[in-house]
Amino acid sequence: MIGDLRADTVRIEGANGDEIEAYLALPADDGPRGGVVVIHHLPGYDAATKEITRRFAALGYAAICPNLYSREAPGADPDDAAAVARANGGVPDERFVGDAAGAVAHLRGLPGSTGKVGTIGYCSGGRQSFLAALSIDVDAAVDCYGAFVVGTPPDGFPLRVGPLVQRAPELRAPLLGLFGNDDKYPSPEHVDELEQALKDAGKPYEFHRYDGAGHAFFATDRPSYRPEAAVDGWQRIHTFFGEHLGA
Repeated sequence: MIGDLRADTVRIEGANGDEIEAYLALPADDGPRGGVVVIHHLPGYDAATKEITRRFAALGYAAICPNLYSREAPGADPDDAAAVARANGGVPDERFVGDAAGAVAHLRGLPGSTGKVGTIGYCSGGRQSFLAALSIDVDAAVDCYGAFVVGTPPDGFPLRVGPLVQRAPELRAPLLGLFGNDDKYPSPEHVDELEQALKDAGKPYEFHRYDGAGHAFFATDRPSYRPEAAVDGWQRIHTFFGEHLGA
């Protein structure tokens, strides 16, 4: 059931004790609830990601989106901050893990928290959601077409990150993966490789793949948007978090 909510910008403790900006959205009621860390995509801490954060609050979760570019360009517009982050090759994995851990701790410290927290991310954020589930004690993780969980960026790509698939045995939480079969990063072959690694490691996962959908098929403000895939994907996300976090 969709309910009322309240949202605001807050400060939380991130990696190395740094104070970083975050967007926090909460249901209007004070009842017990799980939490969701929304990890923004490479374009940054933008209006679309904040809308997703509010969506989870409207569904009854405490939701937070940490601004992973807080240090690069404090107070800058999302496009400007994202440009600085791209020039630096993206957010270092170790620093991201510290920021994500801070976001998880913030949610668990809120009044009414059940202690159950999940992560979700899109594109670079999908990879980081998987990374969070390898590195932090969370209860569920959603990877929406996370690029370079398998493989490495091609020359000239604005990310400098390494693959994570070899760490599949370290996965600490059930994983939901949503992918487009027309995507290149990750390609269907990348998804196959990740799925096999999870099977070999005996990890709980659920993958869904969509024909006619490429990268960013959830993005309503892009030509890549595919309504049928996005609607089905959102239903699966709601069900998955409901099972593991409590509605």
